Amino acid sequence: MELSKRAMRIKPSSTLAISAKAAELKAEGKDMVTFGVGEPDFDTPAHICEAAKKAIDAGKTRYTPAAGTPALRQAVCDKLKKDNDLDYVPAQVIISNGAKHSLMNVFMAILNEGDEVIIPAPFWLSYSEMVKIAGGTPVVVHTKKENNFMLTRAELDQAYTEKTKALILTSPSNPTGMISSREDLQMIADFAVSHDILVISDEIYEKLIYDEGKKHISIASLGKEIYDRTIVINGVSKSYAMTGWRIGFTAAPMEIAKLIASLQSHMASNPNSIAQEATLAALQGDQSCVAQMCEEFRKRRDYIYEREEAIPLISALKPEGAFYLFVDISGTYGKKFAGKEIHSAADFATILLEEKYVAVVPCADFGMPEYIRLSYATSMEQIQKGMDRIEELVKGLV
Repeated sequence: MELSKRAMRIKPSSTLAISAKAAELKAEGKDMVTFGVGEPDFDTPAHICEAAKKAIDAGKTRYTPAAGTPALRQAVCDKLKKDNDLDYVPAQVIISNGAKHSLMNVFMAILNEGDEVIIPAPFWLSYSEMVKIAGGTPVVVHTKKENNFMLTRAELDQAYTEKTKALILTSPSNPTGMISSREDLQMIADFAVSHDILVISDEIYEKLIYDEGKKHISIASLGKEIYDRTIVINGVSKSYAMTGWRIGFTAAPMEIAKLIASLQSHMASNPNSIAQEATLAALQGDQSCVAQMCEEFRKRRDYIYEREEAIPLISALKPEGAFYLFVDISGTYGKKFAGKEIHSAADFATILLEEKYVAVVPCADFGMPEYIRLSYATSMEQIQKGMDRIEELVKGLV
């Protein structure tokens, strides 16, 4: 029996693979430090959990409309207007089982076999696999560190073909933590409008920004022409420490929103009813919890970046948002630790895991094989211990 060729072409998630290996070592009694999966280490705020409990007690445990409850879809519209200066009606908003599900819905709704999607590297590794699952072709554009990993018009012009259907934009970025400026966004908007392509704007980290003068701007807010070509992706996992609740959303042109709603009705029926009530409380309730988490992330960002900068042979840009440090380890190539030679970030990560019990993500699957990603969504104690061990390894190279 021949199984799906398309499914067999999909790579497993390397971030989850690293986490699984780290879990194995921890189960063996090793003192592990994990900089792997991007998951806030905070508990979901109490008022959000309380809303879920009340929903259970009220019997809100049945099917909801496939695209989400009317109240939550309206709350998303209100959020987009308040935070992003975007005007949507509830029929344009689809609530899904996490932002990852939202993205998959989008690719299924817009792509035909062979359609191309421009993906700036470094990128979150699931983008390219999702495009392939939906029958599309990822076109990876390697951005440059000297440009803060931002796309240039020349790079876009070179990547574009008559098969280009869409471009993925992520700001703040996973894995770099960089934030697109208004000028960056205007250039992309002009490009998308002139070539009549869609922009998929992943804004999941929008509330995690650390420096004065830096702010999140949604590309859809730059004018009607780009608004009509933009699909906004967001959710509550990162900003409200709700990763396990699995609620994300899209805001899209009406024709696309209707297709997404239809697809979701067949593939998933509806998002979790209790999680939708919790998300309503997250969006409409006290936002001080977000500010508190953001401030703690800022302290961790400052510390991990300062520690990294003091270590020879490796380098990074200071993240402006999200909770990742994107580290170039190519300066360690050709060196050895415990007799093991480093030729790639994967080698570095393997040695670090096996010799120092620190899990990091090698970024070949993010389009940058000479980089590793460190998530600082973990306690300061763990960050300190992990950076001590990374420093020990690098200074022990011969």
